[in-house]
Amino acid sequence: MMRKQIAAANWKMNLSLQQGEQLINDLLSKPHDLKENQLAVFAVPAPYLMMAQEKMGTKNRVAVAAQNCYSKKSGAYTGEISVEMLNSIGVKYVVLGHSERREYFNESNQFLAEKIDISLSHHITPIFCCGEPLQIREEGTQNAYVAAQLKESLFHLTSAQLVNVVIAYEPIWAIGTGKTASSDQAQEMHAFIRAELAHVYGKETADQISILYGGSVKANNAVELFSQPDVDGGLVGGASLIADEFVAIINALK
Repeated sequence: MMRKQIAAANWKMNLSLQQGEQLINDLLSKPHDLKENQLAVFAVPAPYLMMAQEKMGTKNRVAVAAQNCYSKKSGAYTGEISVEMLNSIGVKYVVLGHSERREYFNESNQFLAEKIDISLSHHITPIFCCGEPLQIREEGTQNAYVAAQLKESLFHLTSAQLVNVVIAYEPIWAIGTGKTASSDQAQEMHAFIRAELAHVYGKETADQISILYGGSVKANNAVELFSQPDVDGGLVGGASLIADEFVAIINALK
């Protein structure tokens, strides 16, 4: 079975509605050759989810993602977005545990485990982000750090649940800093993550899970990064806001 190869765009808190519409129109008008095992996912700001869903919802191999959701089904949580709301507009993916959510909004591994559970229970695929800050990388303890993130947020799941999760490894020291992990560093961590999954769930399950790389992915480094055996695509920030750049990244999928 071929693992799904995914190019995921994370727009973060950028663009007006009009700019967002223009970007989607530009992207959809450019030739990209998404094969059967490939998917382009667009994580747009919450106010634009319906617009993006209307434009892309019917297209093959293209999906819309929310950038976050809350851990409860409904209730008095002003300003939050529930998985039921996402379901009701047809959104099938959600980015969870992005390093910015962890860092600025203090999201813990335990809190993210709750978000993972509620997403899966509503048939929404989580794109679960993990990764280490610079200090941890400099200390050489990145493997233990990432292993703890996986264990505390994902390893309560059954195999049948886990295969519906996409993992995105983000070396936090390489996000928006212009530093990129070398393709060897990326492969090394992706192989470690897959080995951790295999240790708990077996090789067959681990081999089904897409692991994306997120850390300054650009058109000029995507081919080399995606050619690594355990790198199944990318979670792309800044470069996903430029149509030509992101199409080149989509076309770099293996």
